This record gives sequence, C-alpha cells and structure tokens, in this order.
Amino acid sequence: MTGWTADELEKIEAADELEIASLRSDGTLGSLRTIWVVRVDDDLYVRSVNGRTSDWFRGTQRRHEGRIRAGGVEKDVTFVEADADLEARIDDAYRQKYRRYAKSIVDSTLTPQARSAALKLVPQA
Repeated sequence: MTGWTADELEKIEAADELEIASLRSDGTLGSLRTIWVVRVDDDLYVRSVNGRTSDWFRGTQRRHEGRIRAGGVEKDVTFVEADADLEARIDDAYRQKYRRYAKSIVDSTLTPQARSAALKLVPQA
C-alpha cells in the first residue's frame, strides 16, 4: 500500500463531502454514499453517524475495499479500522473542518456510536 500524495490530501481535505462506495461480494461497486471526511496528519478518516449498523459501513466490512471521490480525486481504497488512540484527534478534525455547521450536526460525528464506526482510508496502488 502507498500513501496519499500531497495533492490528493489537499484536494480531499478541501472538499466538504466525499462519495464512498464499497466493493460487493461479486467485486462490483455498491451505491455511492455522501459523507464527511477529515484529515489527521497524512491520513484520511470517515465515520458513520449511524454507527456500525449503517448500510454503507456494513458494506465496507465485507471486502474492506472500495472507491472514494472528493475534490476531483477518485481512488480505490482499503478500509482499515481507525486506531482508537486517534479518537480525540479525529474528533478535533471534525470540529475544526465542519465548524460552520450547526453544533448538533457536527456532534453527530462525535458520539460513541460514530466513533465505533471510524475508518481510515488507505489508497491502493
């Protein structure tokens, strides 16, 4: 696996939303879902506000692969469980990036349910 390029990180970080689709069991892409994405250092993270039972999150758990689109970047990715040690930094990234939205909306990404469904997006070569 390789890392994100500086250009990719900047474009995705600048985008308000990210479209995400997981690979189905048969290798086809599922439906695109629009979610928020944050950057912590040189890594990108997403959370499911509905926790581990949301359709899109469950899809990521089948093959742990999919595709994302944001800021003009389209990339195949591997979905990796986020390190629990980064929880507070990911929280801060959501608060900072989405601070112009209502606090109640941002807070939905900071609940124990959402934290339990945090994924690191790792670009595939």
